[in-house]
Amino acid sequence: MKTNPLKLFPAIDLLNGKLVRLVRGDFDQVTDYGLDPVETAVDFRRQGAEFLHVVDLDGARDGEAANHRLIEQMVKRSGLRVQVGGGIRNMERIAAYLDAGAMRVILGSAAVNDPSFLREALDAFGEQVAVGVDMMQGEVMTHGWEVGSGVEGLRFCKELMEMGVKTLIVTDIEKDGELKGTNLSLYENLSKLPVDVVASGGITQLEELEALQQMGLYGAIVGKAFYAGRFTLKDALQVLENRRED
Repeated sequence: MKTNPLKLFPAIDLLNGKLVRLVRGDFDQVTDYGLDPVETAVDFRRQGAEFLHVVDLDGARDGEAANHRLIEQMVKRSGLRVQVGGGIRNMERIAAYLDAGAMRVILGSAAVNDPSFLREALDAFGEQVAVGVDMMQGEVMTHGWEVGSGVEGLRFCKELMEMGVKTLIVTDIEKDGELKGTNLSLYENLSKLPVDVVASGGITQLEELEALQQMGLYGAIVGKAFYAGRFTLKDALQVLENRRED
């Protein structure tokens, strides 16, 4: 039986203009890979990527899109279909990223704390606005994953869907950056919702990508597994294509 192809989003997280990865969103556990972010994005395209996930970690924590010029350069140079998150808290920043060629923007803290802004963004930009739902033990976290919101994650996902959000990027923070596997049971539950769900956090094995594809999920974000050499982008794309044809 053929399944819809899982869209694979290589991840680039930016902190102080550098390509980094965190462990469970902890800014005290930072790995700087010494890679040029723009050239890395271009290289992902050379390896066969179609999509890219970029997060401004400075923006996510502080609310200022500090790396926006670098991100705009990445969008233009790579030619990838890029989704961008981190520090996007006004209409002007949304418009700037979309005008630069981004496929969509991801609202995180702003979507939780300012529903009226989310509604305004959805009215103006429609499906080009996604929401990042970052969960710790089921609770939605904000401000670079450092502040608890008191909002239950699955309920919030349903509320966002009812508001008209078409794409949710859902992260289990406890899995993120650990290279110990992702939360497949969470995504199995989310796969039942009539909304595009992108899985994020802890994907370590090719078999996990196969499982997410079999669930019918829209997409998956892979970061540290690539940088740590667990598997290559080419391997991941090949496995997904082979599984789709089974």
